[in-house]
Order: sequence, then structure tokens, then C-alpha cells
Amino acid sequence: MKIAVIGQSLFGQEVYKELKNDGHTIVGVFTIPDKDGKADPLATEAEKDAVPVFKFPRWRLKGKSIPEVVDQYKAVGAELNVLPFCSQFIPMDVIDHPKHGSIIYHPSLLPRHRGASAINWTLIHGDKKGGFTVFWADDGLDTGPILLQRECDVEPDDTVNSIYKRFLFPEGVKGTVEAVRMIAAGTALKIIQPEEGATYECIQKKDNAKIDWNQPAEAIHNWIRGNDKVPGLWTYHLWCQPLEIPGAGRPGLVTKAGLVLFGNDDKALLVRNLQFEDGKMISAGQYFSMGSSAAVELTEEEKAFAVWKSILTNVEQVEDSTDFFKSGAASMDVVRLVEEVKLRASDLQLQNEDVYMATTFQEFIQMCVRKLRGEDGEEELVVDYVEKNVNNMTIRMPHQLFINGEYVDAEGGKTYKTINPTDGEPICDVSLAQISDVEKAVSAAKEAFDEGEWGKMNPRDRGRLMYRLADLMEQHQEELATIESIDSGAVYTLALKTHVGMSIQTFRYFAGWCDKIQGCTIPINQARPNRNITFTKKEPVGVCAIVIPWNYPLMMLAWKTAACLAAGNTVVLKPAQVTPLTALKFAELTVRAGFPKGVVNILPGSGFLVGQRLSDHPDIRKLGFTGSTEIGKQIMKSCAVSNVKKVSLELGGKSPLIIFSDCDLDKAVRMGMSSVFFNKGENCIAAGRLFVEESLHDTFVQRVVEEVKKMRIGDPLDRSTDHGPQNHKAHMDKLVEYANTGVKEGAKLICGGKQVGRPGFFFEPTVFTNVQDNMFIAKEESFGPIMIISKFKNGDVDGVLKRANDTEFGLASGVFTRDISKALYVSEKLKAGTVFVNTYNKTDVAAPFGGFKQSGFGKDLGMKDSAHACLINVVLFIYLFILPVSCIT
Repeated sequence: MKIAVIGQSLFGQEVYKELKNDGHTIVGVFTIPDKDGKADPLATEAEKDAVPVFKFPRWRLKGKSIPEVVDQYKAVGAELNVLPFCSQFIPMDVIDHPKHGSIIYHPSLLPRHRGASAINWTLIHGDKKGGFTVFWADDGLDTGPILLQRECDVEPDDTVNSIYKRFLFPEGVKGTVEAVRMIAAGTALKIIQPEEGATYECIQKKDNAKIDWNQPAEAIHNWIRGNDKVPGLWTYHLWCQPLEIPGAGRPGLVTKAGLVLFGNDDKALLVRNLQFEDGKMISAGQYFSMGSSAAVELTEEEKAFAVWKSILTNVEQVEDSTDFFKSGAASMDVVRLVEEVKLRASDLQLQNEDVYMATTFQEFIQMCVRKLRGEDGEEELVVDYVEKNVNNMTIRMPHQLFINGEYVDAEGGKTYKTINPTDGEPICDVSLAQISDVEKAVSAAKEAFDEGEWGKMNPRDRGRLMYRLADLMEQHQEELATIESIDSGAVYTLALKTHVGMSIQTFRYFAGWCDKIQGCTIPINQARPNRNITFTKKEPVGVCAIVIPWNYPLMMLAWKTAACLAAGNTVVLKPAQVTPLTALKFAELTVRAGFPKGVVNILPGSGFLVGQRLSDHPDIRKLGFTGSTEIGKQIMKSCAVSNVKKVSLELGGKSPLIIFSDCDLDKAVRMGMSSVFFNKGENCIAAGRLFVEESLHDTFVQRVVEEVKKMRIGDPLDRSTDHGPQNHKAHMDKLVEYANTGVKEGAKLICGGKQVGRPGFFFEPTVFTNVQDNMFIAKEESFGPIMIISKFKNGDVDGVLKRANDTEFGLASGVFTRDISKALYVSEKLKAGTVFVNTYNKTDVAAPFGGFKQSGFGKDLGMKDSAHACLINVVLFIYLFILPVSCIT
């Protein structure tokens, strides 16, 4: 059918996409005008498909249709109007125009709760059943014939948010699309709405949302949750008369959990948040500390904080609203204030930054009193740990999403099992993020950046928090390494040194950059007289999304997150679905370090759902991704189409390693082994193909095989283990298939090539020789412990370079030779972002890391220079035999 979609919001967008998927032709989309320069999601989706989009501010004027608007609508030739989440009044000459008429979605079981605010009234009335209706639009208030209805149970603690996201949104989309299918098939019903049971309540507005306290607790509970967020219910100023609530039969009680209120049946309910008339919201448990200053009685010792008045000598009278800095105070005054308060109240632990966070006199006094009384207003982090006794210690692992400084369940309570690759058994259930969770996390990150403490914090204080975080990571390094081992299969000793050790180094390195990010001045000559100055200022971009792989879960997090935070950005990070646990533990440490809410958010979930939404999200300004080239291409496309967000990609590799016969053989064998088998071969810069000079080939292969046979395969927590399990079963199966392909192509399998006969996902270290350039295993990355060896003719430097560069990848490469001239020549000709000379795998936090061609673009680590945007930046790690240093850049 030819369909016109008239509506808005994410709901309208999802209905539009499903109708397209069903094969219908969308002849036009009619939605609301842009707000603050942003198009509605429905409009954005339609514009991507080149579907005509109309953004009428109104369809009628003074009760009459606007002719030019109706004419533009009729011109699209719709056979059916579908109105998902339509908030505009659509005239009947538009409703009745199509052959099949118009259908509209309504979030209630009509005829109950006709009109607007239907979800609110479902909750306010305490309905046990809720749902939605798709009905044939008419000129009444949702009184047209019913086509389809779906119902759900209303849970006792449901809010507008929860019932909408759990049922009314996802099932409503399905139901609307199902209704269109029924119309297309000629089976659509038209059930006249009965008047029996019909209700209509006025639109929820603040003037009719006042609380009646003389009701049973359940009725008060329903009234509060039914007024969820918009417009928000209200009462008299609770904070002016402590807990004495006008109209209530008995006082309320403030607890750490919130404000306990009582109905006239003596049953209680708990309110977690309160909002002031100025819009400021607080936790109800902070009522006494965050309300009016009249609620706090100061002791004689606490009155010593009034030292502020002696510092602001130019202010005649210090009022509660007096701002310390707007009244002329400077940084030295902050130091003086803090030190004098410490002298007068020795038990008070006050820091300079506390003054910056409480700039008015009232805020400062309240903050000092809370600290002194041990009521600092900070909510204790609640963590539902999974505890395991392993590796001679008890590890405590968070397993929920981390959003806005709290661990929370995914929408709908959805979970999945993360698997220990050592034995194939589940470790624990992990929350599985949904689209709505992405929206919450991005919203929290945006608020933290735009309005929160993080956006106002000076760079040096950011660095201090990052140093503190690095210290906490170091204190927990054994626990982090153990979690990394059981979740990813990393050998514990390697996890301790590299996975965790380099992560700590990364945060310390970037913590030092926080206050050293500088712009520059530029001489200009366009104006006379020449009294102009131009300068650049480097500023954070805003909310950054990070999508990381499963081979180095914590280290990849650190490489990308540390740089984002150092620059002042906020982060929404999706760890790999199969390795989420160290990221969730890291989130806990950010809270312990003092990071404000919303700065770091962690969303375990699928790349198809969560990763895609992060790529598409209009409020995300930068996305960093490490993973496959195929997915990288899709992400780059989505980032461009959505809002042209910045993107950096570290993708696949097939890194060549050239070994000349004049090399140090012992070192070449040792480093050649490392280049392939390091971290079980699950290493983005692993040498995907070794080229060995003909005269050295047989000796080199013999030595490698001898070393491979010495490798101990086993439990990654065993300190003597050299080679642990592959990360997950699907990857192990892929390696078996990869090795079988090599054998079928005629490559010579020297050793390995199959799964180890024991529980878990263990794959034997494998060596292939006689690999020809046209073979699959010569071109494609295994991402596993498979050494691919080809020989080249003696002295054929240019020939082997041509073969080494015959790949679409360009991440890393290497060369072994004692001839420095040859080393420099080869390193110059190799087309890769990193070239290792007489060494391999020597990354460092100070050296930029990244590739080009189909290995991606952008750099992790090191100091970024503006020239990198237009020049290929190649890093040379050179082992110098003469000088007593390991490498130079």
C-alpha cells in the first residue's frame, strides 16, 4: 500500500521502519518542525531514505483546515494514513481522504482513558490492566471504531516510563504494523466503542496535579507515579516546615532511602526524589541537608565557618545567596578560607575544590555541616556483586549496567550469561542493555558534560581524579587481572603485566596531559593596521561513544577512555558482549575515585543493537571503535549519516614480518614467536604473515617448531601456563575452520591446527609453511595462534616488499636484519602505521598507535599533533644492538 505516516518521536520512527520492511511504499512523512535545529527522529529516518518530509507547524487555523497544507498532503497520493504518536490535530478532510482511511495508536484500552495523558490516568486510577488500542480515527476524542487492542499487567511499581518502555512502545510498534497488515489483507475489524466503561479525564497540567493527602497510601502512591515527570505533581513546601505536611494525617519520615509518607490508612510509601520550585531536584534522603538553610541549626563550632565574612572585606553584608567568586574572591582566598576553617574546625576534612563546588554562602555552610556531621549528601554506591573465590582471592564483580553513577538493571530485566573460556561454564548473568538504556546513558553523559561538575572542573582537577583512579586500579590490579583471566582467557601473568599494567600506565600518562592541552597563536595580515591577534583553543567535543573488542578488554577501554576524559569529554562505553566484567569493575573504581555522575557509563550489550544506536545517536559527537573492518565500515557510514560525528577506527590487520638471513637468529625466533602467539594470537598487530629469506627458512622453521612444542597449554591462572584458551567458542571454531582451509589449499601444516582435547576453548599453537600468495590464509587474518610462513629468494628485498605490501591492511609490520641500511630502507617502504625493527609488540603509552588503508584511521595513545590529520604517521620501534636502550621512536 501507499502509506502516509503522520506522527513523531522514536515511536513514529520505528513504525515507519517496520512498514518499510513490510514492503509498503511510504509516499510521505508528516511530522513536527525542527526543535533547536534538530529534526524529529521520524523526519531524520525518512530523509535518509529520500522520502518526502513535511514539517507543518499546524494543519488548521481558527478551526478550519489550511488549504495549502491539505493540498500538499493530498498530492502524495496516500491510500492509508498511519498516525503513530501524533500530537497534532489532523483535520477530517485529511483523515477521510485515503481509500482505506486513517488509523491511529492510543496508549490505553479504549474506551477507558480517552484523550491525552492516558498512561498517566491508567496509573492514577490504579488500573490492574493497561495496554494500547489501534483505532480508526474520527473527529471525536479517541472515539472511533477499534481495530486492534493488546493488554498487559500493570505492576504495582510501574511508572509512565517503565510501562511505556516495557510494553506500550515495543508492542505498540508491532501492533500498529499488524493493524496495517490486516487492512492490506482485508481482514481489519471495525468495532464500535461502547460507552459503558468509557472515561475521559482532563489533560494533566500542574494546576490540577496537587496531591490530596487525605487518601489511602495506595491512592497517594498511584497519584505520584501517575504524575511521573510531566507535569509533575506538587504539594505545599515540605522543606519550610520539617516533615509537617499540610493536609497529611501524620508527619513524614526522612531516611537514607528517601521520604516515607503515610496515607490515612496508616500504610506507607517511599518517595525517592523531590523537586524545588526553581527546578532543582534532590534525593529525598538529602532533605535536611539540601533544603532551606532554616532547617539546619548550627552549633558554636559550626558557626566558625562564617570566616567567609572576614575574607570578603569588600562586601558589606554576606547573604545566603552571596557568591564567593562573584564577590571578588580569588584562588589565594580559597586557600585561606580552607586553612582557616580547618583551624577552627579541626575535624572537618575540607579540600580546595569543595569551595569551587559550593560557591554561595548557603551552599558552603550546608556542605561544611554535612561533612562535619558525616552527612555529606553523597549517595553510597550500591553494588550487587557476584563473588567468587578464585586465584587465592575473593573477587567481587558488578554485573549490571552502569548509568549515571549507579548500577542498574537493563530495561525489562534482560540478561545474558558471560562464559569462562577455560571450562566453557557461565561466570554470571550480566545485564543486557536495550535501546532505552542507551538513551539514558547518553542523556546522563550529556547532562554531565553540559550542566554537571565535570564540565565546570578545571583541567588540573580532572588530572587529579585520573591519577586517583590509576592508584585505585593499581590497588585492585590482582583482582582486575583475575577477572580478565576468567572472562577473556588471558594468561594471568600477562593480564597483570599488560592488560592491567598498561591500563594503569595509560591513565597516569593522560592524567598528566589534562592541563597541557594547548592551542596556538596565528599571525594574520588581512587587516590594517596590524593590531589583530588570532588564537586557537582546543575544547572537548562532548559525549564520546567507545566500542571496544574482546581481546584486551581493560586495556582497550583505557587506551580510548583515558584520552577522552583527559580532554574533558564524557563517555558511554560498550564493552564486547563476551568480555564485560573488567569494564563494569572499572566503573566501580571511577566512583571510588570521585568521578561525578554521568561522566563514565558502561553498557554491556550487542553490537547490533547498542553499538548501532551509539553510531546513530545525534547527541554523540565522537565515536572510537576497535574491531573488524566490516563493522568499522558500517559504523563510519552511520556516523556520517547521523550527524557527521567524528570517528576513529582501529580495524583488521594482516601485518607482515620480514626476516632476513643476516638477523640475530635467536632474537628473530624469540620475537617471531611473540609476534604470532602473544596473548593466544588474539592481538591486532600480530604478525599475520612471516616472510623468511630462503637460506634461513628451514633453520628458522625448525627452531620455531622446537619452541612451540615447549609451550605449556593450560589454565590461564596457573603461573606456569604459556598459552590459555581462545576467547570464546565461536572464535575457536573459526580457527579450526581457518586451519582446515589452509590444509585444503595445499599449505604445509607443520604442527597444531586443531582443538585441544580438554574442556574449554583451547586451540593448539599452529605453524604453516609453503604458503603461497594466492591462498586464503595468506590474505585473511586469523586473529589466533597461527603462524603463516612464506619464503622469499635470497637478496630479493624489493620483491619481498612488494609481496608484504600486497594487502588492503596497514596496521603494523616488522623487519629483522643486522644491516641498518637495509632496516631503514625496508621500514620506509613498508606501508603500515607501526614498523618494528629487530623487535615486536613493543607498544608504549607515549607512542601513537593506529594504521591506515583498511586498518582504519586515527590514533590511540601519545600526544596528538594537528599534522596527523594530513600526514601518515609511522612509528618506528627500533632495537639498537650497540646502544644500551631498548627502543626509540
